[in-house]
Amino acid sequence: MSQLEAAVVYTVSQENAAAHRFQVTCRIAAPDPEGQVVSIPAWVPGSYMIRDYARHIISLEADVDGQKVSLHKLDKSSWAVDPGEGVLTLRAVIYANDLSVRGAYLDCRHAFLNGVCTLLRVHGQETERCVVHILPSQEEARPGWMLATTLPRLTGSTWGFGAFEASDYQELIDHPVMMGELTPIEFTAADVPHALVITGRHAADHDRLQKDLQQLCEYHIDFFGRPPPMDRYIFHLTVLNKSYGGLEHRNSSALVCSNSDLPKQGRQDIGSGYRKFLGLVSHEYFHLWNIKRIRPAEFSPYDLKKESYTRQLWIFEGITSYYDDLALLRCGLITEESYLELLGRTLTSVYRSTGRRRQTLEDSSFDAWIKFYKQDENAPNAIVSYYTKGAMVALALDLEIRIRSSDQHSLDSVVQAMWAEYGNSDSGMPCGRFEELAERVTGLDLKTFFDSNLRSTIDPSVGILLAQAGIRLNMREAMSSPDPGGKPGKNIGENRIWLGVRTRTDSRRVCVSHVLDEGPAQQAGISAGDELVALNGMRIEPGNYQQSIDGLAVADSVEIQLFRRDELLLVNLTPATAPRDTCYLTFDEDAVKESIMRRTQWLTGGVPDQE
Repeated sequence: MSQLEAAVVYTVSQENAAAHRFQVTCRIAAPDPEGQVVSIPAWVPGSYMIRDYARHIISLEADVDGQKVSLHKLDKSSWAVDPGEGVLTLRAVIYANDLSVRGAYLDCRHAFLNGVCTLLRVHGQETERCVVHILPSQEEARPGWMLATTLPRLTGSTWGFGAFEASDYQELIDHPVMMGELTPIEFTAADVPHALVITGRHAADHDRLQKDLQQLCEYHIDFFGRPPPMDRYIFHLTVLNKSYGGLEHRNSSALVCSNSDLPKQGRQDIGSGYRKFLGLVSHEYFHLWNIKRIRPAEFSPYDLKKESYTRQLWIFEGITSYYDDLALLRCGLITEESYLELLGRTLTSVYRSTGRRRQTLEDSSFDAWIKFYKQDENAPNAIVSYYTKGAMVALALDLEIRIRSSDQHSLDSVVQAMWAEYGNSDSGMPCGRFEELAERVTGLDLKTFFDSNLRSTIDPSVGILLAQAGIRLNMREAMSSPDPGGKPGKNIGENRIWLGVRTRTDSRRVCVSHVLDEGPAQQAGISAGDELVALNGMRIEPGNYQQSIDGLAVADSVEIQLFRRDELLLVNLTPATAPRDTCYLTFDEDAVKESIMRRTQWLTGGVPDQE
């Protein structure tokens, strides 16, 4: 049999780029004689929400040896083809206008293809080898298009169109494809070829990106141990306006960022935008080990037709969120002061969520499908993020282990043990196993720690733990609604005014996005969606809103006029003192030698001890 022949062969072509339409054919050599069933996944691994990708299928037709046959919809994402003898070919026209990392996109300048959105699952043949042909556009206006994917190549040149293979359907849909006018920035890390492939207009310093990403990737590889678990890696980056996000894949990741997040020529500093981009790269690359290979038993295998519930996402996203910024420090890309600022921001985001008093970390993971990924105006009052609180608990666990083991063990050792035991496991890591591993590796009884931090709503004791690492946790009032924390701020000691709302601006309007529990606005009857019109008879606009609030006095009743839908209302509100929910960290100059040594060992890190 030719390499280009397989049980299932796909062909992807650009049916109409201007209309954002792919055509995907699926050729099945030996279909089910009782009638072949095919489907399209409902969600993508790494983003835990039902997205119903079948809604993007515009048409689906079938023929057997060229003779048209009927197919019938079984449910929202599955079809059954009438029985027939011969080769079955299905043709789907798929709408692709999703610029996020979770979807598919096609226009006349570039394309991005996620397999879950575009490649049909052939029931009964999911474990069969498959081949996919990806064809270039036939339009002469696009002769310079390139193609980037980590799918194993069968034909075509590097960065060219051609044929690719996958050992099974799960592998097939875990290698996204980017096409268009691409800019590949290539480098090696631990002797493995890597590339950052960029689409979208940018003026980034390519040499710096190459150098910094190589430095970061080699740190992560050394953290888990050489050789790395892949023979090639690609960061697929789409540069958009005011965008940010990422999604991990088996040997690659999909990223979006703003142009301003990339490093500019002639600048050697790391601004907040570039630091955020490096943190995104670090996060998705850490997932190469922690979720793509070590994964919850509940995801082994993935059931992409319905929700797969797990209480372990804090391990896979929270621990990853802890190490993403820490890796930037340990590999030398940012300073200790910069890292403490980032850590302070993470802690601030948790402390500002009153939902942490209502939802445990394990429940946050379990309910991701209906709460975290479907946040509404009440989310800050009802839920806590398994990313940020998970990172906070990872920090607490790391310091707890270091302190109680007299700095002989750390979270690094536990994560490495998890990699050694489950990195090549087909069955995945059962719920509770991480806790057992942590106790086995460290020799500590950690039951009380895990019960308190995972299964209750008690805040982790990070302040006490940080103090024993020579770090002071300081709390202050927010300087303004956008204040992310991490820095001391201005006018320390002054009582700032707080209304208990978060706002968004829409043209010249100031609208309430969230009303926080037990705040003045909630007590006054203000609701999310209200448009704030005037304060004490003076018009409110985006340019003067914060200044108007700062001019109020605590406990003085004020009149606020607002529109709720089309109705003008007048409410009386009594401002309060802003809560001290904004965190920043500083070095304790009076710390004892033991604490300073612990801090140095924690922040510098290194490769965990081999077992």
